[in-house]
Amino acid sequence: MKKRAEHNVRKTDTASLPGNWRQTVFWPVFFTCQLISLALLSWHLLAQFHFAYPLGYQLLGLDQHIAEFAPQNRFKDDFEFTSSEEHWRLFGEISDAVQNSGKGLGAIHYGLANGQHTPLMHEAEIVHLQDVANLIDRFYLLGLISLVLWLGMIGLARWKKYLPPTTKKVLLGFLIGAVVAAAVVMLIGPTAVFYWLHVQVFPEGHQWFFYYEDSLMTTLMKAPDIFAFIALLLVALLIIFWCISTYLTNRLLNSRR
Repeated sequence: MKKRAEHNVRKTDTASLPGNWRQTVFWPVFFTCQLISLALLSWHLLAQFHFAYPLGYQLLGLDQHIAEFAPQNRFKDDFEFTSSEEHWRLFGEISDAVQNSGKGLGAIHYGLANGQHTPLMHEAEIVHLQDVANLIDRFYLLGLISLVLWLGMIGLARWKKYLPPTTKKVLLGFLIGAVVAAAVVMLIGPTAVFYWLHVQVFPEGHQWFFYYEDSLMTTLMKAPDIFAFIALLLVALLIIFWCISTYLTNRLLNSRR
């Protein structure tokens, strides 16, 4: 009798393993790959439109910002005489270059008052943007790997008839993750986290902080304001893609129920 009871316990535990594996490993990896894949899709789509820079230009008052700080630049002259259309073109060329592994960064020029042309950026700025381009290349690699894994896991879930967690559980999980992340950032301090991330992702000895008076690149973007604008666009687009993909995936997997 005792042996039969022990056998039944072991059988129950073994039977529950696949379910536990799905809860603790499969679905967390599934949703992580989905999130990274959709983040890459959002980034790539916005990059085709140069991250809506003309809109951010208007909303953030970049024309006034450039007019104030361009004359104070210690390395470059006459940038205050360039037009808004020229600013849009320059940002677009920077965006295209960092999306293309940094190719063409040194060839970005603007016109001087005397009709000649001069490079927009000095060496330290080009090195920094090359570091950014290298980081973007790694992001694309990670995103593509995540996409392959996500699609493969969708196929596996459909084949094995795995039912996804309810939408309520998924939303609750993401909400808890977002709240915890936000709490950690606020506890440490946004500025400290911002600096720490830059120290971690960029090579040691490479300059990544530029004063407006030392960098037309930074002046052109009104950094970090433009990054906050781009981040809002990315999050909005990511939420849209995530909602659509989650709905379609649930439809697909629940159709095998």
